[in-house]
Amino acid sequence: MSSFQNDIINSLRALNDGGIILYPTDTIWGIGCDATNADAVKKIFTLKNREEKKSMIILVEDDNMIRQYVSDSSQKMLSYISSAQKPTTAILKRAVHLPAQLVNEDGSIAIRIPKDEFCLQLIKQLQKPLVSTSANISGEKFPQNFDEVSAEIKNGVDYIVQHRQNDYSKNAPSSIIKLDDNNEIVVIR
Repeated sequence: MSSFQNDIINSLRALNDGGIILYPTDTIWGIGCDATNADAVKKIFTLKNREEKKSMIILVEDDNMIRQYVSDSSQKMLSYISSAQKPTTAILKRAVHLPAQLVNEDGSIAIRIPKDEFCLQLIKQLQKPLVSTSANISGEKFPQNFDEVSAEIKNGVDYIVQHRQNDYSKNAPSSIIKLDDNNEIVVIR
């Protein structure tokens, strides 16, 4: 069995048991869990020492999965994020079927369809969205590669993905977009 497939199996085991994982994304290394599991989401907030008011991003497989977790998805936004060349996170209104602490106070959720094969395979096999938040303590610098992830984070997760640990590329977070009151796309980051 390949190490890639072994990582998928071990990640799924941890996620299905309500655990949290440290994994590579299409942007930076992230901490993740089953986005529908409120207890697992709380573990991430605790590990990161993050205020629950600060919502987190979820990764989904495709537009169909977005529609399962957003009651009013804009076709304009779906088209934009599906065709974006670089990783782009969309803030979408009216999140549903997700734990309250994942959803922003205004009812929105930040969603990205990753371009990374590992993330896509993991989400596809989990059959649920995956939380993706930077692998750092809240307020500290985000890690650009695995070597920059702190021991505190590594020791606080239930499984660490081996895939791409030796990739020393300097990665950055995704762009973030939302619709303004005129239904126009605005780039936030």
